[in-house]
Amino acid sequence: MALTIAELLGRAELAATVVAGQAGLNRTTTVPRIQKPGLALTGWPEQLHVGRVLVIGGTEIDYLRENEVARHLGITTLFASEPACIVVCRGNIPPAELTSAADKASVPVLVSQLPTADFIAIATEWMSDRLAPSTQLHGVLMDVLGVGVMMVGKSGIGKSETALDLVIRGHRLVADDVILVRRHGNQISGRGAGILGHHMEIRGLGIINVKDLYGISAVREAKVVELVVELHEWDANVEYDRLGFDDQIEHLLEVAVPKLKLPVRPGRNIATLIEVAARNQLLKAQGIHSARAFRDQLDHLRENNREAHDRHLSDAVE
Repeated sequence: MALTIAELLGRAELAATVVAGQAGLNRTTTVPRIQKPGLALTGWPEQLHVGRVLVIGGTEIDYLRENEVARHLGITTLFASEPACIVVCRGNIPPAELTSAADKASVPVLVSQLPTADFIAIATEWMSDRLAPSTQLHGVLMDVLGVGVMMVGKSGIGKSETALDLVIRGHRLVADDVILVRRHGNQISGRGAGILGHHMEIRGLGIINVKDLYGISAVREAKVVELVVELHEWDANVEYDRLGFDDQIEHLLEVAVPKLKLPVRPGRNIATLIEVAARNQLLKAQGIHSARAFRDQLDHLRENNREAHDRHLSDAVE
């Protein structure tokens, strides 16, 4: 993915205006890491990378103004790295040679009123979110007891109806039908896609707005995906997991997320099962695995019985 300098300029919180190189506002960057030129201004360009956002603070501006030789060398080195743009912070006025070179190279020069550290922090956070790997998935994302549960399954299996049941029980809807998921480090977060917002399609009812019907407390904008629940029709020929010793995994954007498969058939309350699954996931996050603890207790009991049996045989022989 890539974002344009025009998009960066459009962020009001960055308090930036373009003062040169307007022809290059369609230039793009694909990396959220912002660079400060540092020693590159002395003609040592090894630390600079092509296509990055360069930020210049008051110290660098003072250095460039110090003498003509240093200014020429520093500016030449900056533009040799083909930056996506150059941002001058604290409202400093860039040297005329810098703006002239920017117009010639079609590299935008932005002036921000923010201190350098504040600009870098705000811009990095926004760029990281904007450039994070993402995709769209079909399903429903819920916040159940603080656990981000994403329900998937074929169309008509009952995902939206189950989500509505969960909302009525006090849980929160994040997205229905289309989920926009992004990867941030080793986490996956999801939110509604575009105009869909907090709308749901319920067959027989049509489109409903959960926020309008149940209030702001029934929805949330985004949630980290911590559990994937796959709903599918009950198949008598399939042997389902009845013990839960081994955890299943779903890979979303190369991130491993715990997964459950729940068969759907009349008489099974899927909303209740998902609530239980969320509670169980909370226990697992605290290092408590109920199924494995039960297995360990059985193994311990068998071992004790075996030892008692061996002692009984030994006493009988004696």
